[in-house]
Amino acid sequence: MSAEPQKTFYLETFGCQMNAHDSEKVIGTLVSEGYQQVPTVEEAGLVLYNTCSIRDKAEQKVFNRLNDYKKLLKQGKKFGVLGCVAQQEGEKIFGRAPYVSLVCGSASYRKLPEMLIQIEAGKRATGLDDRQTDECFETEFTARTNPHRGYITIIEGCDKFCAYCVVPFTRGKERSRGSDSVLAEARQMADLGYTEIQLLGQNVNSYRDPAGKRTFAELLAAVGETPGIRRVRFTTSHPRDFGRDIIEAIDAVPALCDHVHLPVQSGSNNVLDAMQRLYSLDQYLERIAWMKAARREISITSDMIVGFPGETEADFEATLALLDEVGYDSVFGFKYSPRPNTPSLKLEDAIPDEEKVRRLSVLNEKQREIQKKGNQRHLGQTLEVMVEGQNSARGQWVGRTSQNKVFNFTAAEGRVPSIGSYTSVLATVCLPNSLVGEMVV
Repeated sequence: MSAEPQKTFYLETFGCQMNAHDSEKVIGTLVSEGYQQVPTVEEAGLVLYNTCSIRDKAEQKVFNRLNDYKKLLKQGKKFGVLGCVAQQEGEKIFGRAPYVSLVCGSASYRKLPEMLIQIEAGKRATGLDDRQTDECFETEFTARTNPHRGYITIIEGCDKFCAYCVVPFTRGKERSRGSDSVLAEARQMADLGYTEIQLLGQNVNSYRDPAGKRTFAELLAAVGETPGIRRVRFTTSHPRDFGRDIIEAIDAVPALCDHVHLPVQSGSNNVLDAMQRLYSLDQYLERIAWMKAARREISITSDMIVGFPGETEADFEATLALLDEVGYDSVFGFKYSPRPNTPSLKLEDAIPDEEKVRRLSVLNEKQREIQKKGNQRHLGQTLEVMVEGQNSARGQWVGRTSQNKVFNFTAAEGRVPSIGSYTSVLATVCLPNSLVGEMVV
């Protein structure tokens, strides 16, 4: 008898860290079902796209990519669309791309083994659980792509319904993993040699332990106290659920990184209200004050959207003023773009695209100057850096500090640091987006 041909798959991932970690779990599931991952579409029997619907025209990019590979259909390949665009577009995908065999949103990944059996039998398979499911995607099969830094999703979905955001419709309702399960995974990762863990969630600090054993801050501290774990990060936080106990945990547990990403989106109460962000500017600034009063210096980063419908010049100026007031270490700025199914589609007073472009440029330039000045405080400091790679062209190593600052540094001859190790680096140059220095012998 001849052996069964090897089942192969290619997976391309679009979007955020949560999507990237979802893909690690999907890959692990496929491998456990007898599939082998291959590096190119041409080598694969099953081609999968894990999609993101946050950005403008996200679904069109997916259909364009599928159309590019339609010619490979004659070779017997099967195609699947996973993630947010899959959930958003649903079975319409079969209408626009009839050669697709699998459409599966992130809330249905736990059903992948059954769906693989269906498509192997020549049938179409759909997994479109949405806000009804209470189950998380937990699997012991996770194909981690970085041997030193690993991700753990502790909460899936979103219940916030910000006016501009499609995520509550594509990732389902908030559902948290049990804290015992999270801690078991953290211990397993430490045993495998991981030294840094990042806890993930659409609103990570909205975590609610189903068993009621631990708050988010208590879980954060417990992960940070796991033997062998040197750094713990968490993203993304929502201001409404951000408690002072999180800062107290960062102060108390050295392994918790002194960096908080706290998206504000706008410095105007009028815009925050229209965005349905569920907090006022004063409430947001109260949380900033907690961080600035901490015993450890905490690096603060944020997200901001410009050009939301109805945003006046005064509203925009309030956002610029917030940059000065907080002094962020980094800001991810975005132009507002309308997304399917979101409440903001019904709002009037749309901002012309050229004005959005102008506002984003002004915001980015102002923030660059703030970072240029703020990073000077590190000049002459010796900081611990986790080594992430090497830039051979520059003769530099690349790493990251506990505050999530990128550090490019040189090492003395014969003192080559290993990837994943921790080393002390003296900051000799401070740029707006990175630090430059020399490894301390």
